Amino acid sequence: MTSADAVWTFRREIPSDTSIGSSLVSELLDAMMLREWPPTDLFRTQLAYEEAIVNAIRHGNRCDPDKTVMVEMSCDDQRATIQITDQGEGFDPKDVPDPRQDDLLEAPGGRGVLLISEIMNEVSYNDRGNQITMVKIKGDNPPVED
Repeated sequence: MTSADAVWTFRREIPSDTSIGSSLVSELLDAMMLREWPPTDLFRTQLAYEEAIVNAIRHGNRCDPDKTVMVEMSCDDQRATIQITDQGEGFDPKDVPDPRQDDLLEAPGGRGVLLISEIMNEVSYNDRGNQITMVKIKGDNPPVED
């Protein structure tokens, strides 16, 4: 069994600092590249991770230096999973208005949640709304709607 055959896992608790949060995705991308994931999957996974980590730090924890974010990631030959949990109050993703509505096209916010749901294969939130779980399936890239 080669190292690429095994499931790669990562778990780290980080401060509410977007530069630290953003740097962690490179570990997952390295594990995916070792397992020969296509570039489109790498791009989509990185983009979804970036949106989710920034949302957790800025919106969930409100950049509070006393709060942390838990990042858990895993990857094998067919599936990459990212789970991000903040210490904020949470939210209901159904309450986020669709930013594609004409009256919201120029309004700030709401695009990250939509983008994540469009580019990842599975997205779920815990009941409190302070944890997102995202799954990317190798080679399964539905077209992104205009």
